Amino acid sequence: MKKRLICLMVAALLLPVTTLAENVTDSLVVGMVSVRTAEIRPLQPTEAGIMSLYGVIYESLVTIDDNGLPQPYLAETWTETGNGQTWTFTLRENLTFSDGTPLTANDVVSSCQFLLALAKDEEAADNGFYQNLRYLISSITADGDRTVIVKAARDYYGLLYAMTFPVVPAAQVDQASPLGSGPYVVSAFEPYNYMQLTVNENWWQSAPQVKEIMASFFASNKDLITAYEYGRVDTAFTRSVAAAQYKSGINSLSIAYTTRQLETLMLNHRSSAFPLDSLKVRQAIRYAININMISQNVYMGMTVDADTPVPSDSWLYYDQESTYVYNPDKARELLAEEGWTDINGDGTLNKVVGDATKNLVLQLYVYEDPENDVRYETANMIKDYLEAVGFSINVTAMSYSEVAEKLKAGSFDMVLCSFQMDIVPDYGFMLRANNTGNYISYSSTEMTSLIDALRDSEEQADFAYNTQAIQQLFTNDVPFICLFYRAGSILTRKMYTTARTIREFELLRGIENFGR
Repeated sequence: MKKRLICLMVAALLLPVTTLAENVTDSLVVGMVSVRTAEIRPLQPTEAGIMSLYGVIYESLVTIDDNGLPQPYLAETWTETGNGQTWTFTLRENLTFSDGTPLTANDVVSSCQFLLALAKDEEAADNGFYQNLRYLISSITADGDRTVIVKAARDYYGLLYAMTFPVVPAAQVDQASPLGSGPYVVSAFEPYNYMQLTVNENWWQSAPQVKEIMASFFASNKDLITAYEYGRVDTAFTRSVAAAQYKSGINSLSIAYTTRQLETLMLNHRSSAFPLDSLKVRQAIRYAININMISQNVYMGMTVDADTPVPSDSWLYYDQESTYVYNPDKARELLAEEGWTDINGDGTLNKVVGDATKNLVLQLYVYEDPENDVRYETANMIKDYLEAVGFSINVTAMSYSEVAEKLKAGSFDMVLCSFQMDIVPDYGFMLRANNTGNYISYSSTEMTSLIDALRDSEEQADFAYNTQAIQQLFTNDVPFICLFYRAGSILTRKMYTTARTIREFELLRGIENFGR
């Protein structure tokens, strides 16, 4: 018997260690950082974590599935006519808010019109999370209780992504704590402390297994992670790189999720920013920077690859074999082809232009992340990589507002900064000539034509084709350098979803269906 017991113990040691995190039963305690949400206002959200709570309280006409494609939700069907100029959404039958009152087309229209008015308010300090609606919707009206008619400002498939805004009662669009139609309702809320959610008995689908969600709020990621370590919360939502130390193990899971924060190195194309108006110089910069090393050493791997503004986990991503990889020798070769040589032997490349000798000296501006110094550390790694191939780089740290002014004025060589990308996968704001987000003064007739073609794509296939062409041209032109998208982490001891794709702003996605 003793020998057999020893054999069993040895066999157990040889078995692979598997994750034994429990499945959630009837309740879940979630932790997140919240320091700005004083009222429940789904149409005017201010914090990412709170939006994940809103996502199970409020619903939208359209939802985005695991593949990143629009699917019907409150809307049962939709049709488009007039070459994408008019979209007609038909609501499901018998929809109600949590108090049992009917949810009608008028509620959808009023919710959207409130968002449009906020987006167009030139005096507003903040035009809101859903401000891009103003570029997509010309008008929205109701035809009876179940039909919503949208006149498109841009006649294209991307409009469907914009129809993911929350729907609240028409009479409550400007009120705090409006009713929702989702699987959960708010049963208690104390700002900066907690929010308690319980099951919506009037939900139009079958009741969730998880009857209660208790969200605990923390002032910092440090406090949040400490609470998780000591078991005061089952689950923690965080974007802190400190979360990278928590790997999936015996009784805990670490689930990565994609954010919409694209980290970039902006390169000024103006002739006054010589030599960045040269394609070969921009290509050399791309080859010289080891992005994978930055991701692993600075961001602890909490990133999603992005050779172009399209993330590698998107259904629209086009995997190009010619994508740039770290190659300092190729960078030196390209610079040499452009006539850059080390004339005086000091390690910095030079080039004779007319009667003057130009030095390969560039200014790199960076603003710091309020949570940690990852971006400043990244800037210094970029400096080291570029100086290894002959550049001389001066790194200057500024405030966010100071860097924003530099970008708007075009008075920079390079800027390390991030962009919060919209749910609509349209990158024209930063690539189309003369657009507001095109701070680098990139001008390409071909790119502008491709952006316009994308915005005329009524069908999914055409939308994907034009996005692919945009990615190919981006790779050829190197307007700027995409480093990666930031990723966050869900640390949890209780598995609560079977959703294949977890995205920022919807971190509780799938909890309503778990255990069915």
